[in-house]
Amino acid sequence: MRRTTAHRTAALTATALSPLLPALLWAAAPAQAHGAPTTPVSRVYACSPDGGSPSRSAACRAAVAANGAPFTAWDNLRVANVNGRDRSTIPDGQLCSGGLPAYRGLDLARSDWPSTRLTQGGTLRMTYVSTIPHTGTFRFYLTKPGYDASKPLTWDDLPERPFAQVKDPELRDGAYRLTAELPADRTGRQVLYTVWQNSSTPDTYYSCSDVVFPEKAAAAPAPSAPTVTAAGSPKPSSTVPSAPAGTGATGRTPSAAPVPGTAAASGAPAAATPASTPVTSASGAGSGPSAPMLAGGAAAVLVLIGGAALVQRLRRR
Repeated sequence: MRRTTAHRTAALTATALSPLLPALLWAAAPAQAHGAPTTPVSRVYACSPDGGSPSRSAACRAAVAANGAPFTAWDNLRVANVNGRDRSTIPDGQLCSGGLPAYRGLDLARSDWPSTRLTQGGTLRMTYVSTIPHTGTFRFYLTKPGYDASKPLTWDDLPERPFAQVKDPELRDGAYRLTAELPADRTGRQVLYTVWQNSSTPDTYYSCSDVVFPEKAAAAPAPSAPTVTAAGSPKPSSTVPSAPAGTGATGRTPSAAPVPGTAAASGAPAAATPASTPVTSASGAGSGPSAPMLAGGAAAVLVLIGGAALVQRLRRR
């Protein structure tokens, strides 16, 4: 009789509570999965038991050791009742953990966190896994140019305004898929800081995703203008170096080949060649005496011969 009464009481209680069972289970369960970025991979997901090979990286091993426990609840990094007061609620140096002791290992200042490569000015494509849909706004921040990964992340490392935000996206196949245009002025290692402020709950979620942008290539120097020889053919200006300062007119022309027919060819110091003067070819026709010099010499010989003949005639008389 007593057993029958007990069974009836249990059955009646279960029937009365059945409409409230889902709500009671949700309230009794630990804070349930709500979400975190998996692409670009967030620190909390990369270092969780579900993170795959990144979870075995040196940074993740150090984070778990500093944390004192694995990041099993990687989708529950949330703070209640922030209401947009992120900068006054989350302390400097604790942005990646949201100031929560259970996630403190995520705040380690390291430059070897598992990261995702992005492109300046390209499109951010984020996959934010979530098991329970919520309304709210995602805000995206990117650390300022010159960010130093060897120092703890602070609010001063982030711009005052997000570079993009998405409101009330649709949860499809267990994830929010978000897109935004990335800033064009970042290089090297940076942190993508995502804030998801719920409007259907009092909670705000925080996450750090380490990203790497390519270094911009230096602009190629403009080619120097060629000098023009007397004949009009272009010749690179570097072919004719000027004499070093302070050598005077007798300075040797650096790295220039000696020209036959000049003092340099016999080992004597050569006169400095002006930069605007084309180099004379080694086979140039002007290496011997000039025609005017030959003509002048011949005329002088004829004058001497004529004078000698005149003297001889006068003596005979």
